[in-house]
Amino acid sequence: MIRVVLVDDQALLRSAFRVLVDSDPAMTVTGEASDGAEALDVVRATAVDVVLMDIRMPGMDGLAATREIVADPSLDGVKVVILTTFESDDYVVEALRAGASGFLGKGAEPGDLLNAIRLAAAGEALLSPSATRGLIARFLAHQEERDGAAFDSSALDVLTAREREVLVEVAGGLSNDQIGERLTVSPLTVKTHINRLLTKLSARDRAQLVVLAYETGLVRPRAG
Repeated sequence: MIRVVLVDDQALLRSAFRVLVDSDPAMTVTGEASDGAEALDVVRATAVDVVLMDIRMPGMDGLAATREIVADPSLDGVKVVILTTFESDDYVVEALRAGASGFLGKGAEPGDLLNAIRLAAAGEALLSPSATRGLIARFLAHQEERDGAAFDSSALDVLTAREREVLVEVAGGLSNDQIGERLTVSPLTVKTHINRLLTKLSARDRAQLVVLAYETGLVRPRAG
C-alpha cells in the first residue's frame, strides 16, 4: 500500500486529490496539510511514502518544506512530487535540486497523477523526463549566462566510463529498457549501473541524477 500525504493551500484541490488517490486500491491518503510548516508536522507524525507538494503556498512554501523533508534522516525514503501550475518556474528546478523526485502539472490527467505516485514510490524514472530535462536545461543555461560560472565536473571523477554513458542516457529521459537497447546491455545491468550512480553521487533518485548531469556539464543544454 502506497501511503500519500497531500499538501496544498486549496482545500477543494486536496479533496479532489484525496478522492482520486483513495480510488486506487493500492494507495491511501494518510494526511493533509495546507502549508509547508503543517506538512512537516504531518509527515513526521504520519506513515508516508509519497508527498504531493504544492510549490506555492503562504508561509512556508513547498520548496522550503521539501528541503526540510530531504534533510531529515528520520524521513529517509519519503519521496516528494511537486504539484504546480508553473512548470517553467525556477522553483521547480530548485525543488529537484533539493531532493524532490519530480514535478507534475495540476492539470495532469488523473491516470498520470496516480502513475506519478507509483513511479515516485518505486524510485523509478520521472513521470515526464523530457519535460523535466528541458526545464533543467533552460534554467541552467540562464544561470550560466547570469554568473558565467564554469562547470565543475569533479564530482564525476568517481564514475567509470560506462557509468558516465548511463548517466548521459538518464539525463536524456530514457527508461532502463531504452538505455539497455542503446548501450546493448540488459535492463537489469542498467539498473545496477544506476544504483551505483546513486550511491557514488549521493543522489536520492533519478531526478537528482538528471540535475547533476547538467550541473557538471556532462550534458549541455541545447540552444533554443
